[in-house]
Amino acid sequence: MDMSTGLDRVAEKARKDSRVRFTALAHHITPEFLKETWKLMNHEGALGVDGESAQEFERDLERRADEIVAELKAGKYKAPPVRRVEIPKGDGRTRPLGIPTIQDRLLQRAVARILEAIYETEFLDVSYGFRPGRSPHRALRALRKQIVGKKVNYVYEADIRAYFDHINHKWLMKMLALRIGDPVILRLIGKWLKAGVMVDGVVVRTEEGTPQGGPISPILANIYLHYVLDLWFERVFRRQCRGEAYLTRFADDYVVCFQYERDAKRLGKELPGRLSKFNLELAEGKTRLIAFGRYAEGRCGRRPETFEFLGFKHVCGKDRQGRFAPIRIPSVKSCRKFLDRVRTWLMLHLHLIKRREPQAHLAAMLRGFYQYFSLMHSQPKLKWVWHEVKLQWIRALRRQGRPGKVNWKHLRVCDWYELPRVSKALHPMV
Repeated sequence: MDMSTGLDRVAEKARKDSRVRFTALAHHITPEFLKETWKLMNHEGALGVDGESAQEFERDLERRADEIVAELKAGKYKAPPVRRVEIPKGDGRTRPLGIPTIQDRLLQRAVARILEAIYETEFLDVSYGFRPGRSPHRALRALRKQIVGKKVNYVYEADIRAYFDHINHKWLMKMLALRIGDPVILRLIGKWLKAGVMVDGVVVRTEEGTPQGGPISPILANIYLHYVLDLWFERVFRRQCRGEAYLTRFADDYVVCFQYERDAKRLGKELPGRLSKFNLELAEGKTRLIAFGRYAEGRCGRRPETFEFLGFKHVCGKDRQGRFAPIRIPSVKSCRKFLDRVRTWLMLHLHLIKRREPQAHLAAMLRGFYQYFSLMHSQPKLKWVWHEVKLQWIRALRRQGRPGKVNWKHLRVCDWYELPRVSKALHPMV
């Protein structure tokens, strides 16, 4: 059977019957399926606890794929612990990232493909994170349509404290069992959840959470919040609202728009209890209710507050025709995080400062920043970021010990010092 055709049949069966339990899924994991999955993966990731690279694994892909399938069939596959690394968050704190071995990464991605075939038909439209064809820009577009075209007067901004670290294993396995009846797949997921992390050479076992970094983590995290938040909001809470209410979620980042303040305050009372039932809690200081929308200024008697979502600060403003419009600009946190990355790269590559390599690398970094953040009304902020990058480059050049040779007057005529700008929105329809 063609691998894609097999998954298509699974997806079609899941779509036709929302209550069906799939009791035979492991047979889809064949050597051919693993080799097909290998082509879909990023081969540039960091190394796992065994130190094996993607290039080393690929040289013996045929044999290794056969071995993985044989171990699965014999029930002997062991999930190795993940290697923990700390990733800066941009606010001085770090976020733990779990790096599986390259072999485990391949098997996780294969199982994730099977789960996606089942759950993509079940996930609600309010969910956008880590799903095929549902980018952050689509989530931003949906949110904008709600604020502009619906009866939105209030926005409830919330954040779940350390979400990935507090996913309850027992609840997650119960949720999976509603659709997955294959014991091989369930045991395999259970092994990954309990594999633990390696910190300074010591394996620490975990009783909760799913490490960010593994290919299986995004789909598991989405399944958890699908049951904890999405279904509850759409089928229980929203039906009891007096006015309109809209949830927009991207992974664990979400906002809720309301017509009436009373409904929004009720969510503030009921949501903590709903989350605590599943071992989750709201982050203090990051959860609030604000007046937002075309009539917000009249309601609060002053300039409306702003909120942040997916790296953008949302501001009540007007378009070129003078009509109300939510203005989205890169948040201070997003800009600071990007500039910190630029500064770190320059400090680590001072030996390249007089060559063209820094120009190419910084240009690529800026283009990536523009590609995400270039919405309508973002150009002034993007110009400021461009200016700050050039200033950081000057400071790095001066660290070479010849400050008199480095100034704006001299550098402005050097073609190797040019960096790309953005003159118009790259996503005008978002």
